[in-house]
Amino acid sequence: MRIRIFSIFVTTVLCMFACNCSKNETPEVKTGTVKVAPSKIDATMDAAVYELNLTADCEWGIAVEDKSWVSVSPSGGLSGTSTVKVKVEKNGTFKERSTTIVINYPSSSISIPIVQDCEKVDDSIKAPEGYTLIWHDEFNEGNVPSNQWRHEVQNSGWVNNELQNYRNGTADGKRVTEVKDGTLRINCFKGSDGKIYSGRIYACEDPGIKYGYIEARIKLPKGKGTWPAFWMMPCKVDWANEGWPKCGEIDIMEEVGCVPNEVSSSLHAEGHNHTNNTQVTKAVTIKNAEGEFHTYSIEWTEQNITTYVDGAKLLS
Repeated sequence: MRIRIFSIFVTTVLCMFACNCSKNETPEVKTGTVKVAPSKIDATMDAAVYELNLTADCEWGIAVEDKSWVSVSPSGGLSGTSTVKVKVEKNGTFKERSTTIVINYPSSSISIPIVQDCEKVDDSIKAPEGYTLIWHDEFNEGNVPSNQWRHEVQNSGWVNNELQNYRNGTADGKRVTEVKDGTLRINCFKGSDGKIYSGRIYACEDPGIKYGYIEARIKLPKGKGTWPAFWMMPCKVDWANEGWPKCGEIDIMEEVGCVPNEVSSSLHAEGHNHTNNTQVTKAVTIKNAEGEFHTYSIEWTEQNITTYVDGAKLLS
């Protein structure tokens, strides 16, 4: 399975001070030196704390150009050696952002740039015309899903009277999700206690995705009782007042195991949902959906939602 989303030390000069002098006296000039390392912070997209090591022989202070995602502590100090903690918030914008920390002292200042990139993308992956690749996971590293994914943990009966217990990590000594041979595998099995276990995972929850082209290459399992799905739910829902179906739901691909190889796309909303059989749905039977990889995708614009199977339009 793969999934892709396309939308040094610095030394300064003089510290100058005024003094009371007679006209025949030479004013006293005090020399101040500030050194700081590193001279630049390359931040990851995750929240983290970085350190600036500062040595000064004069009073100094710090200002941050963009305080919405960077903060520093302490905000200033006297002569001596200090460690400045730079707290950088998580980058959920899917775009590179930058700002500057400015260290001020009596006669000059030092600028320390901070650059926080979104997750590096693979330039070899070609985006559809008019789109730019902003996030992807090819599952070609490690043996478990990366920290970009969150596991749902719920017991059976949580929704739809489902028998499976959603877990994170292992259940009965087996992994519910694993990365193997360049694919993400979501496993479903009966434990020694007679319970059914499986995995349900989410990506791109913060800040979420609105509009764009999204695709995944998926091989479906075989057998009655299975219900694999590749779908989208809204982020930050007030479930008490805006729960399902009011919150909406976009099903890019679903397959119910009792109808082998029939895949469907559906849209659910307050006025159209399966509880009264008014959901917007389109289904198609494709050869070997179970057991072979196929590409399922969606193009979501302000005007329209279109889903595809292997490039062929399904729902529009």
